[in-house]
Amino acid sequence: AAMAGWGWARAVRGLLLDVSGVLYDGGADGGVPIAGSAEAVRRIKASGLKLQLCTNETQATRANFVRKLRAMGFDVSVAEVTAPAPAACRLLKERGLRPHLLVHDDLVPEFAEIDKTNPNCVLLGDAAENFTYANLNEAFRLLIEMEKPVLISLGKGRYYKETDGLKLDVGAYMKALEYACDVQAEVVGKPAKRFFESALAELGVPAEQAIMIGDDIVSDVGGAQQCGMRALQVRTGKYRPSDENHPEVKPDAYVNNLAEAIDIILQQL
Repeated sequence: AAMAGWGWARAVRGLLLDVSGVLYDGGADGGVPIAGSAEAVRRIKASGLKLQLCTNETQATRANFVRKLRAMGFDVSVAEVTAPAPAACRLLKERGLRPHLLVHDDLVPEFAEIDKTNPNCVLLGDAAENFTYANLNEAFRLLIEMEKPVLISLGKGRYYKETDGLKLDVGAYMKALEYACDVQAEVVGKPAKRFFESALAELGVPAEQAIMIGDDIVSDVGGAQQCGMRALQVRTGKYRPSDENHPEVKPDAYVNNLAEAIDIILQQL
């Protein structure tokens, strides 16, 4: 690409990176780093650019998530991860909500401080194998009996990519409960504006000086652009060629992978 086409890369002070599909492919059990990504993270840090991982990952506590990333060679800390569970805990406390949790077993410790007796809302995460009929029905029954049903979802992704193929994500189950209970879920996580704003606050950089890099055209790219950020679509993870004809979302650029994006951005510094 000619340098003229890289105007999107200028005047950057910080980067928000999606994790699954950008740094690695794979689920909670394991994962395979995407070629060049660990090196790209090192180069970002060496350049002095600020870095925040902005993830909808809800199959593990942040501590375990970071442990997994470090084992794959990524130099990241818990403070550099903006994830839905801690944001949800803040919201629950602010509003005096006591959740019935339908989440992955490994995420439960994130809610240790939260009162869960006599629930007055349902909180949904990427529960994976816990998305049984019985568990969904239990959540449904609680919601349908509430005078004002409150459904909180840690993201609304449709699917994600693991090493053995695509997997249904939390959004599909969120929609099922919305439909059954005639309720609108509140989304904590991408693409919610509040979630991107808290990631930017943690990054310490204004939206116009930040770039989001993700594999989900709607949650990552669309969500970031609505917050005034530039956003890049990587051709890794769940990316599919049809994304390039998306009717609503037009990324600031397409890049083959994170490493290529970082090459271009660092050349413009």
